[in-house]
Amino acid sequence: MNRGRVLHILGLLLLVLAGAQLLPLLWCLTPATAASAPGFATGVAATALLGAVFRWLGDREGELYRRDGVLIVVGAWVLASLSGAIPYLVTGAIPDPVDALFESASGFTTTGASILTDIEALPRPLLFWRSFTQWLGGIGIVVLFVALLSELGPGARFLFKLEVPGPKAEILHPRVQETAAALARIYGVLTLLQIAVLLVLGLDLFDAVTHTFSTVSTGGFSPHADSVGHFGSAVQLTIVLFMLAAGINFSLYHTLLRRRDPRVLRDVELRVYLVLVIAASVVVALDLLFADRGAGVAVAIDALFAVVSVITTTGFATADFATWPGLAQAVLLALMLAGGCAGSTAGGAKIVRVLIAWRAAMREVRLTFNPASVIAVVVGRDVVPESSVRSVVALLVLWMLAWGAGALALSVGDPDIATAASASIATLSNVGPGLGLVGPYGGFAFFAPWQKCVIVGLMWLGRLEFFALLALLQPRFWRA
Repeated sequence: MNRGRVLHILGLLLLVLAGAQLLPLLWCLTPATAASAPGFATGVAATALLGAVFRWLGDREGELYRRDGVLIVVGAWVLASLSGAIPYLVTGAIPDPVDALFESASGFTTTGASILTDIEALPRPLLFWRSFTQWLGGIGIVVLFVALLSELGPGARFLFKLEVPGPKAEILHPRVQETAAALARIYGVLTLLQIAVLLVLGLDLFDAVTHTFSTVSTGGFSPHADSVGHFGSAVQLTIVLFMLAAGINFSLYHTLLRRRDPRVLRDVELRVYLVLVIAASVVVALDLLFADRGAGVAVAIDALFAVVSVITTTGFATADFATWPGLAQAVLLALMLAGGCAGSTAGGAKIVRVLIAWRAAMREVRLTFNPASVIAVVVGRDVVPESSVRSVVALLVLWMLAWGAGALALSVGDPDIATAASASIATLSNVGPGLGLVGPYGGFAFFAPWQKCVIVGLMWLGRLEFFALLALLQPRFWRA
């Protein structure tokens, strides 16, 4: 294990994060927002100083190994969450350290859960920072880092594979830096395109930028208490379109644009994703209509918006789905677990993993009456390696265990079971809002400080997809 090299790279990452805090500092140049300047100036100084210390103590030379990659990825998310909390603390907007860490971690992990009870009371620079942390976390801090920096050498491949979600990290170019840069370019194009469309639809620059940051990252932070319900149907449908786009595997965009090959549209995960959106939207809309929850068109838009927001794990809302009928809530809860496509900014277990687990389960059923058969797990036209099948099954088991353990911890203090269970899966899957007291127009402020720390852990687990974070808890990890 090359600890000096790890420190050196984490120091460089902290310097990048310090530079990121300079952007919201620009919003502090007017008299109305100048009060937020000390918070961001302190954040920049503290993060840059720690980064400089890490660089000084670290080692510029040396190869990165797998354990080093694990340390860098986990350290990146923890340090980002800690440094991102500084502006909230110093400005006094969130004076409690646990609450500030909660809000920062929720931003960087693109969860969108919040402890704020009066969002619109925050100064605009802090509201911009909330959304910007989601934009940084959406494509992945480490992917952006790999895309921008060449000094990582061969170790960049380890970092990329640890960071990009899904059963496999698809390498689009021989050099992994080129792959990361290609994904970052797609992310940037989606960002600029949505900002332009929202400006055309009449949003001011602040709303257009903050909602775009939270859409393409599938994060869900909004500077308005009523979230996207603050806007009309044209804006809502535009955001639906971009949430859908952000939930698709980015490598499909790259393949389509580079090779002009429409066969990527036959991707089985993409087709299942779109079918799930259509089917779930119809079921939820019909359930709302039968419950007499509004007029047909309005109900259809609310149902579509909620389904897309939940399956992409964005967490925006146009209506309080925590008050909807039981069937609609059950559909949304199932979508929270499934999540979007692998290789997208969406959270959750990922649709391709659910497909692999289903095919593996059906193989076991066939083996009960034909044990001599040799049956491969096939998704689309691809045979899934047995190592990937084992990894998927292990991850889903860990996911369910973490959901249960989180629900038990959050049930202390006597919230209802819908609140505890949905808060656990919503933060583990990086969705944000759940049901009951943590619905779209509720919040997480009522939980005890130790429970908020549990939720932060769930957010990190979901964003890092378990293995990297849990590896640090193994004594053998530290013996090398």
